[in-house]
Amino acid sequence: QVQLVESGGGLVQTGGSLRLSCAASGRTFSENPMGWFRQAPGLEREFVAVISASGTVTNYADSVKGRFTIYRDNAKNTEYLQMNNLKPEDTAVYYCAASLLSASAFYVPSAPYEYDYWGQGTQVTVSS
Repeated sequence: QVQLVESGGGLVQTGGSLRLSCAASGRTFSENPMGWFRQAPGLEREFVAVISASGTVTNYADSVKGRFTIYRDNAKNTEYLQMNNLKPEDTAVYYCAASLLSASAFYVPSAPYEYDYWGQGTQVTVSS
């Protein structure tokens, strides 16, 4: 079966950095977009970042632009989220996601309904 497994979450202080990894198995996503979402307690799941199948087009939520970088290694069927200058408001459970969309190598979906597979989530806590 298809499985996405996140790792790299943890507790950091304001201004610190973390790198999240998402390893996919059961299916290759080299022709599909992959992204990251996050959800804080009591809030809706929100879009964070996405990278196109080609790996050449990215899109970020305004709240993380300039601080987070998404990238992928299709040979490893893995995507990453490098998070720098973390803030307390970044505290959330972070989920990686993969879409079955394949019509365009440059499409960057940002809505949850555009994704078909989800990881179990990894907790990121930023203390002040």
